[in-house]
Amino acid sequence: MTDRPRVVVGVAGGIAAYKACELVRRFTESGHDVTVVPTQAALEFVGAPTWAALSGKPVAADVWSNVHEVPHVRIGQEADLVVVAPATADLLARAAHGLADDLLTSTLLTARCPVVLAPAMHTEMWENAATEANVAILRERGTLVIEPADGRLTGKDTGRGRLPDPAEIFETCVGVLQRSRDADGTFARDLVGRRVVVSAGGTREHLDPVRFLGNRSSGLQGYALARAAAVRGAEVTLVAANTELPDPSGVTLLRVGSTAELQDAVLAAAADADAVVMAAAPADFRPTKVSDTKIKKAGDGSAPTIELEQNPDILAGISHDRPRPDAVIVGFAAETGDETGSVLELGRAKLERKGCDLLVVNDVGGGRVFGEADNQAVILGRDGTAVDVPRASKVAVAHAIWDQVVRLLAR
Repeated sequence: MTDRPRVVVGVAGGIAAYKACELVRRFTESGHDVTVVPTQAALEFVGAPTWAALSGKPVAADVWSNVHEVPHVRIGQEADLVVVAPATADLLARAAHGLADDLLTSTLLTARCPVVLAPAMHTEMWENAATEANVAILRERGTLVIEPADGRLTGKDTGRGRLPDPAEIFETCVGVLQRSRDADGTFARDLVGRRVVVSAGGTREHLDPVRFLGNRSSGLQGYALARAAAVRGAEVTLVAANTELPDPSGVTLLRVGSTAELQDAVLAAAADADAVVMAAAPADFRPTKVSDTKIKKAGDGSAPTIELEQNPDILAGISHDRPRPDAVIVGFAAETGDETGSVLELGRAKLERKGCDLLVVNDVGGGRVFGEADNQAVILGRDGTAVDVPRASKVAVAHAIWDQVVRLLAR
């Protein structure tokens, strides 16, 4: 891969074509070399000048422009990633059956890099047996077909078939690009057939109807873990506590608020899971009593006394009372180091105390990690391993964590 990853953004002829403008912008602004390849039908929705302005490159839909450069072969050969958004039912059918009757389908046929398809169509078309068969064929060949979202479609219709949010498609593509690839140019889907549960965000314990105890966890690392597992083929359940992030594609999302709700949701989802990754930050304490009305200031300037009790330790509980004896349990430790030990010393003690298989240790001194796009960590294993993950995007860190989970699942 070059310093500037070469991304081909294909655009098929659906009303959601306008949303691809945002996807192209995200790629170009993050330093990718982008080539837009629309179908002729897509140009009925968004004109070539728009794609050229966003990508900084000329745009063509047919194989006859610049024939001397053999674009129908060269574009696919040189790409590091091809993503089609939206991918219509027609595009999925042509891709599944190897047709090459325009520049986009020719590019798909010659690509030796990962291919991501983001479908968008009416619910009836997505659920049609022919489309289901085409998607199955594409996935069997290693193409990543993102699940469409639920929501408003064209006209008054709503249902499954909406194009996922461009930001979510972009994050998925970044994860694919950063994933180490096999010798044949595809990316390894080493979690196919596995069920995994990931928790994310920070729980809140209410003091009254307007106040709560909480923490600074944004959920970014947990969401990155969920996306990465989906990219690698897993069936993913994401239990999210108080996050404001877009819903990940192809993931079952469960929203919770308190630590007790997080515990109930994780335990229920983990009943038949191969791996559980507890990336959420549960509040350690909760008030013994919650006021039904807003707690008022006292006229004499005194502060109310709030009695706290300890919340259940979800990680320790699921590690010692496992839903499946062969399940891999992963915990997180946000440490700062103190007079009792360094960050890693405290992490090793926590690993032993909690009983999980892997513990991802983050140094959060000075507020590092929380809400940031990057992360760095040391992944400690109960088997004595210690994997240092240098500072990188949270997507890259997520894949490093899944690499260790896959290693343990292969035992």
